[in-house]
Amino acid sequence: MPAPQSERSGKVGISDESHIVSVRKAVRSVSKWLGFNDTEVTRIVTAASELARNVDRYARRGEMHWRVMNDGGNSGLELVFEDEGPGIPDVEQAMAPGYSTSRGLGLGLPGAKRLMDEMEIQTEVGKGTRVTVWKWRVGGVANKPVVSKAGSMMEVGIA
Repeated sequence: MPAPQSERSGKVGISDESHIVSVRKAVRSVSKWLGFNDTEVTRIVTAASELARNVDRYARRGEMHWRVMNDGGNSGLELVFEDEGPGIPDVEQAMAPGYSTSRGLGLGLPGAKRLMDEMEIQTEVGKGTRVTVWKWRVGGVANKPVVSKAGSMMEVGIA
């Protein structure tokens, strides 16, 4: 299967709910190309869908950027969701399982964090949010996340 783009990166605009499907298709394509197994592809696509839905629901407009990563022989996928929406006033509260400001199930951010290997959230109230997630292919074995907090940024690293 050929690389999705010669630069091994791309983006999808998000300005209405139908663009969530475009995000899912792009992420599925590049994840399969990278050789993730069906279970991992499903996890990555589900996380991307949740993060794209957050962009649509809270900011109404934004972008998802994807990039193929290589680190010491390991390959992976980086997904960045950016918007200029209202920002997240309390990241720690937003990461609490079941917390939702939109009467949803509260699975978006914490669910995406559980499905991916790493997560970083940068946000400023009134300016927007940038959520970056990574999934690594390390010998075909999924990695276990480790959580640490730094100021208004929450990071999840690989154990």
